[in-house]
Parts: sequence; structure tokens; C-alpha cells
Amino acid sequence: MQLTEHERTLIAERVAALEARIGTQVVTAVVGKSDSYPEAPWKAFALGTGTAALACVIWQLAAGGWSTDASRLGHVLVILGSGAFLALFAILHAPFARLFVDRTRREVEATQFAQSLFFQHGLDRTRGRVGILLLVSLFERKVVLLADEGFDGRVDTPDWSALTARITLLLRHRNTSTALRGGLEAMEAMLLERGFSGDGTANELPDAVLEMAGER
Repeated sequence: MQLTEHERTLIAERVAALEARIGTQVVTAVVGKSDSYPEAPWKAFALGTGTAALACVIWQLAAGGWSTDASRLGHVLVILGSGAFLALFAILHAPFARLFVDRTRREVEATQFAQSLFFQHGLDRTRGRVGILLLVSLFERKVVLLADEGFDGRVDTPDWSALTARITLLLRHRNTSTALRGGLEAMEAMLLERGFSGDGTANELPDAVLEMAGER
């Protein structure tokens, strides 16, 4: 997930250029995971034990029934071991864990994480109320754009949604840095089209991208 120093510099420069030209305040953020999703390893454990138990039953029936205590103990170890393996794999391998988390829940958690960042970093307190948060949540594969009320009436929800979809598409086919910079360029073009322009307002928020591991 970690961006290189060069990538951080490029993103910060793009943010600074956008703010100077548009007169808005933008914060970019990349988070590894917006929630801990404790259900993922438990669901993986259930899948592992259930599948292994079924396999053991089929094996024993094919072999003519249950045999010795040692054999039954072996099956128990196989069942529990299979569950533990998949649970650990879900903890260590994000794409596998993502299979056990509902898409709607991932979207809700990423949005809530973004809302928390928006207020924590003062995006609701900028001069002119023109703060924008652009968050990429990697585990959830979710891009969240939050804009303050200074854009109301000039930029509509469908405009923000189209921009979010564009950045999401970039993220799917490019790396995180390229997706963020491409998203910032598209944001600048859209806001220029809506009549926003720089007015010499001082930079109120840091341009550096926020990087967070997120919830464990």
C-alpha cells in the first residue's frame, strides 16, 4: 500500500497546483482498511471446518464407516486445522478476506471512515467552506469524495458521482498514485468548468497525502 517518496511528492504538487488554480482546499488520503471486519476470519474458519468435515465424512463412508479412536482424532485435527488455516489466510491475505465481507458493508465503512477524516482534519472549517476530501480505501476498493457546502448549487451529486466513478476506474487499472493524480486533474477540470478559480486565498491545509494502515 505504501507510496514511494516520489509518488507522495507528485501528489502533493498536484494538490498544490489544483488549489492555486481553483481556490479550494483538498486533502488526499490512502487507507489500507476502513474497518477490522472481525467476521472475515470467523467466516473463513467456518468454511474451512465445514468443508473439511464433509470431506472426512465422505472419506469414511467410502472406506466403510468409522474405525478407530485414532482415526476419529485425526479427522478432528484435520477439521480444526483446515479452519485455522483459512482463518489465518483471511487475516494475512486481503483479497481472500474481502470474499467474506459484504460489498454494502465495505462501502458503508469506507464512507464512515472518510467522514471521520473530513472533520478530524478541519475540512469543514475552511474559508468559503470549499474543502474536499479524496479518500482511497484499498481493502474496500472504494473511492470516497466528500465536499463541503461551498460547492452546493454549482456542483451536483451526479457530478461528484461521475468523478468518483472515474477515479475508481483508474484505480482498477493503474496504481494508487496514478489514480489519485488522474482524479485530481479531472476534479480541477470539472471545477474550472463550473466557474471556480483561485483568488489568492492562503493554503489552509497540508498538501501531503495522508497514509494510514487503518483498522486491524
